[in-house]
Amino acid sequence: MIRGKIRGRWLTAAAALTSVTLLAAGCSGASEGNEGPEDGGGSSASAEGAATERELVIWAGSQTPITANFNPYNPASVLHLANGGIYEPLFVYNKIADEPPTPMLGLESEWNADGTELTVTLREGVQWNDGEPFTADDVVYSFTNDTAKPPYLEDAVASDDATVVFSFDDPQFTNEFAILGSTLIVPEHVFAEHEKDKGEDVDGNALSGLVAWPNAEAPVGTGPYMVDTTSDAAYTAKANPTYWGGEPKVASLRYIGIDSNQSAEDLLTTGQIDWATMFVPQPDRITSSGVYGYWNTPKDPTVLYTCANADRGCEGEQTDVAVRQALNLAVDRGAIDEKAFVGLAETVSPTYALLGRDDKWIAEGMPAEAAQTADAAAAASVLEDAGYTKDADGFYGKDGAAIELTLASPDGWTDYNNAAKLIEEQAREAGLKVVATTISEAEYGDQRFSGKFELLVGGVVGTSIADPYQIYRDWFTGDFTQDVGTQLGSGEWNFSRYDDPEVNEAVAKAGQTNDEAVKKEAYAVVQEHLVEDVPFIPLVVNATQTFYNTKDYAGWPTEENPYAFPPAWENPSSGLVLGKVGGTGQ
Repeated sequence: MIRGKIRGRWLTAAAALTSVTLLAAGCSGASEGNEGPEDGGGSSASAEGAATERELVIWAGSQTPITANFNPYNPASVLHLANGGIYEPLFVYNKIADEPPTPMLGLESEWNADGTELTVTLREGVQWNDGEPFTADDVVYSFTNDTAKPPYLEDAVASDDATVVFSFDDPQFTNEFAILGSTLIVPEHVFAEHEKDKGEDVDGNALSGLVAWPNAEAPVGTGPYMVDTTSDAAYTAKANPTYWGGEPKVASLRYIGIDSNQSAEDLLTTGQIDWATMFVPQPDRITSSGVYGYWNTPKDPTVLYTCANADRGCEGEQTDVAVRQALNLAVDRGAIDEKAFVGLAETVSPTYALLGRDDKWIAEGMPAEAAQTADAAAAASVLEDAGYTKDADGFYGKDGAAIELTLASPDGWTDYNNAAKLIEEQAREAGLKVVATTISEAEYGDQRFSGKFELLVGGVVGTSIADPYQIYRDWFTGDFTQDVGTQLGSGEWNFSRYDDPEVNEAVAKAGQTNDEAVKKEAYAVVQEHLVEDVPFIPLVVNATQTFYNTKDYAGWPTEENPYAFPPAWENPSSGLVLGKVGGTGQ
């Protein structure tokens, strides 16, 4: 599974864009049988859960000690409940099923003819959990404050209490999901008071503005749950009695902190966790009791993040494209899948199109699949052509100093830890010294968002529909990164600090059209650069294994009723699930 906005594994983050068909229609929003949490959304009928006082116990990947932070503008350390359970988007898009998005705080949306204006009709009668009314002004604030405003947005205006009009200098059809599905709406009357806050991350780096505020005490949201208690080991939430979708059927939640996958697996085996998304080598060990349902939904790439761009402040030999290319050639992905992910992962494309779904977007001449076996000879050739020579120990370097790269993964994430050790061994065969190490989850989050790393095992949030645009924009363009030492902000996922003018231009071009031929031409430029420059080194499309208690609870998303992407850490669909699940079960 992936970690991220979360873990890259729980990375919670923005994931996709709306479909070409939907964009061409010029309108999206509620349709019959798709009204939101009360009916589960989507096209499938969904089971009804009953009210229950039984506490739902969730592991979404948090390690101990847990630090109370419910600020969605601080993606490095925000707790999972915030992203969907407390703060909601306008719509929820479904990564699993090809269907219109589920209306949440928004009901309908419509583009003007040239894609420079998007009008959104809001749900009326919604309250913040402090009793204040939700209005269009809150939506405008959530998109236009200094921390959140996207570079492509010209303005957002409330034409009345239930309508917001977004305007753009250029056509922005392809950015529809970023507006409707990946931006969480916050209360202006609370957040505006913290725009000048100051703070520090775990390494003492300065933070300012809304990113600095931990929002630790009684966070005010529109979502189905309200924070009750927090501690180093867990945090709890209670049902929001005034939730617009109806008071949730589960009265209370407990999110627990666990420091390793193995410990979480042991708790699942003994029935002490009700919902978790995590890597389990032998899922039958969990499901054989009859208590749990299970669904593996591999959609998200697992990669090696490289801090690639020296001009943006990255340090280390991985800033040399030849070193990244050689490491890419040295990786034996088949062995990594078999040994680290026990065959549960799928083949990744170096173009970041999801194979079998996004094939039409892979440009002619581009490799559809990443090589599954290592090619040490080709790696050596790349390094030698770049002026590297082998030392007496068999490692390549320059001026008498061997290349040495630190590859980190969070302690206790066994699949990632095992993959890192395999890569250390595989790199050695190609004459590259890579040292695998483990770090705390807090250190991992800070390194990704500050850029102070050489190599990390991490996840890329895949798109919710059949188009890789959102990956290209959020993970590989200059507008979505910062110089090393400056924390990435909300919605910025370009950990590599990659910033190529041709890629930036091509992605912008794709964002301004719903013409498939024009997008394909732009994507060909992007893919050529990603395959050549390898700012991230693709490994696999990781298993995303979700276990959910069907003995005591009903209403989960399943293969038979795929109303939402099921991971416990997923932003924001986990909030949709929390508003739906209830008691009774089997």
